[in-house]
Amino acid sequence: MITNKNCIIRLSRYKNALYRLQALGFVKVFSDNLADSVGSTASQVRKDFSLFGISGNKKGGYQIDILLEKLNSILGKDQLQKVIVIGAGHIGSALMRYRGFEKEGIKILGGFDIDPAKINRNSVVPILPLEEVKAFIKAQGIKIAILAVPDIAAQQAVEMITGAGIKGVLNFAPLRLKDVEGCIINNVNLEIELENLIYFVNVEAKIK
Repeated sequence: MITNKNCIIRLSRYKNALYRLQALGFVKVFSDNLADSVGSTASQVRKDFSLFGISGNKKGGYQIDILLEKLNSILGKDQLQKVIVIGAGHIGSALMRYRGFEKEGIKILGGFDIDPAKINRNSVVPILPLEEVKAFIKAQGIKIAILAVPDIAAQQAVEMITGAGIKGVLNFAPLRLKDVEGCIINNVNLEIELENLIYFVNVEAKIK
């Protein structure tokens, strides 16, 4: 089933809200509770769920543990998601050190770089030479990569890894990559996001 990106983002937010409610001792939840938690509407919650055949009880709401099980299955969290990082600079290294991914069923198996000084086969997440990436992808059956390389190297890097079997790329390089057939690319430009935030903060300040 193909759904739009905003729907999947909302499903992730519902999941996180459900974990918070579960931690507070809630067993059941209603669509209005979820809507309030993520800044949506009750009708939108029900519509999103109906796309995946999830229905609740009008009087009883949704059973949180059952709903979490279904959402985790939809979002691929019911199995380990293996990921690699291309580029062991500041962003790439920070992502490899972050331990929060594992509780979400995401495991970074390796990092890759062209700089010999950054290679460390014995670190918690081994950092390997870039020329080994194709064999690593095929041996480990990896489908997802995070790209954190300079803009000048980004397009070449993504073509290299998609040729080895990568089907999804989260791109932190400061440019929008050209589409590659058979691969989904999500571009994350931190500079643009910060500029947008600064603009709206300044506009808000002027209004006040």
